[in-house]
Amino acid sequence: MKHKNGFNPLSRTTAHRRALHRNMVTSLFKYERITTTKQKAMEVRRTAEKLITRSKVDTFNNRRHAAKYIWDDDIVKKLFSDIGPRMKDRNGGYTRILKIGFREGDAADVAILELVDYDFEKKEKDTKKKDDSKKSDDKKTSKKEAGFKSSKGESEHKKNTDQVVDSSSNRRYNRVKGS
Repeated sequence: MKHKNGFNPLSRTTAHRRALHRNMVTSLFKYERITTTKQKAMEVRRTAEKLITRSKVDTFNNRRHAAKYIWDDDIVKKLFSDIGPRMKDRNGGYTRILKIGFREGDAADVAILELVDYDFEKKEKDTKKKDDSKKSDDKKTSKKEAGFKSSKGESEHKKNTDQVVDSSSNRRYNRVKGS
């Protein structure tokens, strides 16, 4: 009998489903936490758990098997050097699925798939540091842009043009003055 040996095809062709699994497993190991539908999370968890079990023992064959599912070589290295050793003492249950409600629009069950030892506070601090560095970079570029806008060519263009609104279609046009 074939009880409990099936899988959820997720209403996709085989190639599409395999690509979906590979992309989601790669994202899970890269970010250690992804948001998706509950059904996809349950299917991806099966593959992720098997790969984490293989990553506990770092052999050439296990790396090749993991590389079949994970697109990025850096993520394979992370799996075997970081995630696998962290899960060494655990005998299974490396991931958890947290249901967060229903998606607006199609009312699909949305869930978070994450590694069990995911540290939310640490990731939040890292993202804040990145955001702060981006803001300082944005300030530098905005000063450069402000200098560009105040050049003579821009100001002369503003003096010689007038903005006209076409009442029939509410479109705005720039018209050169004096014509």
